[in-house]
Amino acid sequence: MKNRVRNELFNRRRFLGRSVAATVASIGLPKNLPVYAADDAGQGSAARGSFIAFRSAKRIWPEGREKEMNLWVGFRAGFDAPVGKRVYLRMAGCTFYRLYLNGRFHAWGPARGPKGHFRVDLWDITPLLVNGRNFVCAEVAGYNVNSYYVLDQPSFLQAEVTTDSEVLASTAGEGERFEAQILTERVQKVQRYTFQRTFSEIYHLDQQSAAWRERPEAPMQTVTCAVFPPALYIDRGVPYPNYAKRQPEMIAAEGEFKWGAKAPKSLYEDRSIPSAARIGPDMLGYAWSDLTEIPYLELQGTENTVNTRIDEPYVCDDPIRLKANQFKTLDFGTDLPGFFGAHVTAHAPTKLYFTFDETLTDGDVDFKRLMCDNIVAYRLAPGEYHLETFEPYGLEFLKLMVTEGECDVDHIYLREYAASDVWTAHFSSSDDRLNKLFAAGRECFRGNVIDTYQDNPTRERGGWLCDPLFSASAAPLLTGHTCAERNLFQNYLLPDHFADMPDGMLPDCYPSDHLGGDFVPNWALWFVIQLEQYLERSGDRAMVDGLRERVLKVFDYFKPFQNSDGLVENLKGWVFVEWSKSNDYVQPVNYPSNMLYAAALAAAGRLYELATLTDQAEALRKVIRQQSYDGHFFVDNAVRQDGKLTPTHNRTETCQYYAFFFDLATPQSYPQLWHTLVTDFGPARHTTHAYPDIPPSNAFMGNVMRQDLLSRAGLTEQLLHEAISNLLYMAEISGTLWENSTNEASMNHAFEAHIVTALYRDMLGLYKVDMVHKTVHLRFTDLSLDWCEGRVPTPDGFVFMRWTRAEDSRAYQIDVPEGYSVQVANLSKTTVVQRHFPHGKVNFGIKVEGGYK
Repeated sequence: MKNRVRNELFNRRRFLGRSVAATVASIGLPKNLPVYAADDAGQGSAARGSFIAFRSAKRIWPEGREKEMNLWVGFRAGFDAPVGKRVYLRMAGCTFYRLYLNGRFHAWGPARGPKGHFRVDLWDITPLLVNGRNFVCAEVAGYNVNSYYVLDQPSFLQAEVTTDSEVLASTAGEGERFEAQILTERVQKVQRYTFQRTFSEIYHLDQQSAAWRERPEAPMQTVTCAVFPPALYIDRGVPYPNYAKRQPEMIAAEGEFKWGAKAPKSLYEDRSIPSAARIGPDMLGYAWSDLTEIPYLELQGTENTVNTRIDEPYVCDDPIRLKANQFKTLDFGTDLPGFFGAHVTAHAPTKLYFTFDETLTDGDVDFKRLMCDNIVAYRLAPGEYHLETFEPYGLEFLKLMVTEGECDVDHIYLREYAASDVWTAHFSSSDDRLNKLFAAGRECFRGNVIDTYQDNPTRERGGWLCDPLFSASAAPLLTGHTCAERNLFQNYLLPDHFADMPDGMLPDCYPSDHLGGDFVPNWALWFVIQLEQYLERSGDRAMVDGLRERVLKVFDYFKPFQNSDGLVENLKGWVFVEWSKSNDYVQPVNYPSNMLYAAALAAAGRLYELATLTDQAEALRKVIRQQSYDGHFFVDNAVRQDGKLTPTHNRTETCQYYAFFFDLATPQSYPQLWHTLVTDFGPARHTTHAYPDIPPSNAFMGNVMRQDLLSRAGLTEQLLHEAISNLLYMAEISGTLWENSTNEASMNHAFEAHIVTALYRDMLGLYKVDMVHKTVHLRFTDLSLDWCEGRVPTPDGFVFMRWTRAEDSRAYQIDVPEGYSVQVANLSKTTVVQRHFPHGKVNFGIKVEGGYK
């Protein structure tokens, strides 16, 4: 907890008081590369083209190996720093690269883009150069496998160092040349990390392994590179992370283990650890028989003999000595996303394993819990090493195990791979439990909104639809912009088609591959609904118009599934309603899916002024009301009996929330059902066991829907207590919020960032900060809080608000950027009075002992 608070204070002080533009500049986005691009939904205007266009560099890769799986290649170029000139580094590549400048880590990338389009990184590196000779190195992983995480495309690197007038170095272009060598220290033939991501990491290192990127004079075993034609380039579109380093908070445990205690579990049962039988056209990778070594199997043959919980503060300068069959487990205090590393001195040939997870299972790290190969393995010759994972992961607990040899480990850290522009936003209240929820929601946002919207930083890092409908609501409140959401929609806009998808259907997760043709039809409908919300948040009409044809083709896809009542029936693919019993009732006619279908039709009708779609939506809603409502609840599905569609008796809590969330029902039109939901459902049912025949909702997505429904009804005090009941235990355990109500799945999930929206909207009363129309809407409701305050960044400055409660009134203060208007709605039973900040200034921000400063 101490590290969590210390990091928050550091980041908030670092960004406090800066404008959005200044914050973006401070984390590395060139000043002349626009943060907002609502004027153009395509590849970029002519003005932006100068920033993404390469002047000389060409795409290169070791000859004949651009489609080889899991090939790691190093590139290096030297150049002389010119006097009095700005120097820029421009880079694109596939699959991912880690960049070093003069031997020091600089960045990891690129941002993920759509098929056949590559996002370009551009850095002003002038302040980082030394007089005279400089050098830049890139480690590039070419994965060439399908995943939910990144597209399978041939590998390449394209890079150049330039001034405004000359090219200093480039790949196969002018200036000094980038040389390439195959990096054999990363073992190539390894198992996939998960079913959803690419390869795990195993390294065989000696003292010369990193010399090529640490010293410009170190020799390289260069290889000939092929040159490839130009590609389609688009800008990065989002600010850079600041790659802040976090150290562990505690040494949680220490102990010893032994070998051969039990037979390893059969790996053929777990889809995320592909056996030879699973590797094939629909899941690319190395066959089990071809793997060089298998740490996942090896470590299952160990068993702890001593596991002592010690919870000692971690001191980075104190080396941890580990001998064979010894381990230490470290606790970072929060579930964090990023690259973990350490300084290691091997005193003998050593096998060192880092295993990790978001939680402890029976007091130990279970590297299999999340259906991941949560192991990074090192085989070290005697010597000194600075180790860091190439791939980003998510973890709170890191276990160091030595199976052979002896080593000292110090300066253990995690280099964050997370959004860095969230720290100017502020929320605080008299109830510290809400403050913990805000911090946890912010963690979920910043760990999953880096280049697009992804679901989690661990198992998948997948750009799933549906999740961002909720998480994107927090973006303008935390960052003051919608850049990542624009990237999301641009990724769906630019491809001319989506491979392996039925005509008109959108990939449920993108950028990713769908070799088996799998898809979630519901997710395409959530896409349409989010697009309407994106327009409201961003004013990006060009993006909406650019996606018109793609959106309308979605509805063309659904037409053949419409029955005589207008309901979609027997949908193909994975019909998904929620992670609960609701998903047992999805065929042949699923009413929640049809409720979603009607909402998407209505959204598209409003977006494109198509009355036929809005009329169809209303007709569909009428049919659903007639068929699904049984007089007490909405039922989940209907089946065919002798050819006649007959509603079942299957009723779930989540189905009721779909009905209200998508405007088929309102508290006024279904007052008894609404009363039942408000008083008898929600987290209280865990203890009251009311309506045991109606299966409960889960975190995704029934609980978050209920949260919004309580907000719509102005029941913010109930929302407060339910949010604490549903989420606080998560925040206190991991500092994040989870995919499910229990910890068997991801413990840092993007959609949970929506709690940030609820806290600003319903607790503070910043009901809506409309940055497009420059209007701030305040809504006051009855709350038991004594005070609440917050700050929201906008492109034009900050919105500050604070209120305090007296016995029969509430006094509020509001400060908005010039040109903004304020509208106030008081739904509470008390008088609301505005007070002005002294001299138009705001005097709150970081909470410290003794008050605010």
